[in-house]
Amino acid sequence: MKHSVQYEINRLVEKLTNEQLLDGSWNYPFETGITTDAYMIILLRTLEIDDEKLIQALVKRILSKQEENGVWKLFYDEEEGNLSETIVAYYALLYSGYLNENSMHLERPKQFILSNGGLEKGSMFLKIMLALTGQYPWPKRFPVPIETFLIPVSFPINFYDFSVYARANLTPIILLGNKKFQMKTDASPDLSNLYKQQRYEEDPIIEFNRKFEWQAFIKQLIQGLSSIVGKKDGLKKKSIEHAEQYMLTHLEPDGTFYSYFSSTFFMIFALMSIGYSKTHPTILKAVEGLKSMACEVEGELHIQYTTANVWNTSLIGYAMQEAGVSDEEEVIQRANNYLLTKQHYKFGDWVINNTNILPGGWGFSNINTINPDVDDTTASLRALLPMIMKHPQYLQVWNRGLHWTLSMQNEDGGWPAFERNVDKKLIRQLPVQGKELLLLDPSTADLTGRTLEFLCGSTNLNYDHPVIKRGIKWMENDQRKDGSWYGRWGICYIYGTWSALTGLRACGVSTQSNTIKKAVHWLESIQNDDGGWGESCYSDIYKRYIPLEESTLTHTAWALDSLIAVSSKPTRVIDHGIEYLIKNGNEQSWKTAYPKGQGMGRAFYIHYHSYRYIWPLLTLGHYKKKYL
Repeated sequence: MKHSVQYEINRLVEKLTNEQLLDGSWNYPFETGITTDAYMIILLRTLEIDDEKLIQALVKRILSKQEENGVWKLFYDEEEGNLSETIVAYYALLYSGYLNENSMHLERPKQFILSNGGLEKGSMFLKIMLALTGQYPWPKRFPVPIETFLIPVSFPINFYDFSVYARANLTPIILLGNKKFQMKTDASPDLSNLYKQQRYEEDPIIEFNRKFEWQAFIKQLIQGLSSIVGKKDGLKKKSIEHAEQYMLTHLEPDGTFYSYFSSTFFMIFALMSIGYSKTHPTILKAVEGLKSMACEVEGELHIQYTTANVWNTSLIGYAMQEAGVSDEEEVIQRANNYLLTKQHYKFGDWVINNTNILPGGWGFSNINTINPDVDDTTASLRALLPMIMKHPQYLQVWNRGLHWTLSMQNEDGGWPAFERNVDKKLIRQLPVQGKELLLLDPSTADLTGRTLEFLCGSTNLNYDHPVIKRGIKWMENDQRKDGSWYGRWGICYIYGTWSALTGLRACGVSTQSNTIKKAVHWLESIQNDDGGWGESCYSDIYKRYIPLEESTLTHTAWALDSLIAVSSKPTRVIDHGIEYLIKNGNEQSWKTAYPKGQGMGRAFYIHYHSYRYIWPLLTLGHYKKKYL
């Protein structure tokens, strides 16, 4: 076993070393299906930007992802197909001009769309995109008035009570919805034959619970604001100006809005709705920013939702060091030097709910300068720790990152992704599609577990520190009855349980505690006969563990790393899992491309191309360090 483990570690280290970029980072793709590819075609055609080479490449990729039954899926085991993904693929292929509705590739998708309810049953974001490109009616009254932007921060509910992801996407959407902006071209397709029934002018697109009386609540606020600002027309003008400035002041250097594809896409149309021409420098730079997210996946061009260079680099650097690569090696030095350049020194929106702390976090992408997150910060600090211990001149980097991380703890004891205490009960009453993932940024087991693991494993904090005690208590309260934890940013319960167990053990929670024993029993009970583990994206949709019925390298590594953390010696379960990792390390199949991350159930899943190397390497390194 010892020889086999070391051989696989060496193989993974060599591969990662060879694929490092000159700047020290790793740019493995952040793959998210075909939605961004389709949106890019729609954007270029709507703006009448002549880039046929790009459009042709994206058409090729979209067609390559079409299933035998003619539909498109978000993940391999999605049973019939995904309606919204199929609609957007159909629309983009038509708009490209390289296919027509009688093309063999579009006949079966059309029937699938109609048999599953038509455009009316599409997702919220899809309907909004269709509305602004003239394929779907805006409601007569958009449910969120433009004046919402002016609600003061001091009010019980305000703009900054929504997650940063919600603000980034809803700011342009609210502006577009209130303007009822639509933009068509002579080349725009006609999708009216995809309506299952007659068009509904009153389709609200974003639905709110009438029992909550949202409209009445907003109306009273607007009346109050009007008495302060003056005439209602003046209030609307100020609201539009506020939305415009929010978008412009949150542009990244590459021109994208918050470095996200969706928010930038909607921002482009929102700015045009208030008078920007389609050739305005801000519009053109945003388009170029989106184009720069292109990467190659299996020989085809894919437009990423964002880039993942910082995340990849911090995780790879740490995993390599845990597997025995010295921080004096060139590959680690280059990675660490890259990470040092990516620490944030700008204040972002996070300061609204977290005052009196200096910037010091890290963001996810290489273009992110204003939106740090807890996960990337702790991951970067883990990777940098050996270097910082040897070179005191970098102590300020460490202190800023550590203090920022500590300051981000929520009042409930857990940690969020981006901003503190963005989890108001009032927001939870809004029945917006995917509200938990779109509107809120609550404490989660994956963020809290890994933050605890970092604090107890890489700093002098321990079980007795108040911050750690509160975090442990939150984790214990969040455990499911079966012993697992739900992981917000991965798939899903294996992921959350791995984060929780490694964090709790790092903090000194006894392996004999009921919390640990229940989790271990659950993990062991779901091991597959081949020694591995696998979990379906359906777990995210149904909020309960759904087995994939096949093992994956990443899920297996997460489960094993959990068990290694709580086992003083290797067990039969652990060794069987290690054998799976070694035997299948070179596997190329749908399982290696299966999503391991998620953004929003039924809408947004992520295939991290780096994960099949990172997590097996980390797990094998921990196995070697502890047992061999």
